[in-house]
Amino acid sequence: MYEDKTLVCKDCGQEFTFTAGEQEFYAEKGFTNEPQRCKACRDARKATNGAKTARQMYDAVCASCGQTCQVPFQPRDDRPVYCSECFKNR
Repeated sequence: MYEDKTLVCKDCGQEFTFTAGEQEFYAEKGFTNEPQRCKACRDARKATNGAKTARQMYDAVCASCGQTCQVPFQPRDDRPVYCSECFKNR
């Protein structure tokens, strides 16, 4: 019923085989989309837990306690910034 298919990995551009057995497994699990990455790229993505690049953090001074802290957004002068502890208590 299923035949091997040659697909192209969206990360590395290499061709890989989507075997008949894999297609049957996907169908049994109810998956409707074909894999988009080769085994090596899937494994690499799993190793990084799907994380993209590290989030940029910015230095700031808490408007409540005056401690220095880091926040994941660019602080503006017209808006107060709070450290994690003060933010949690607000």
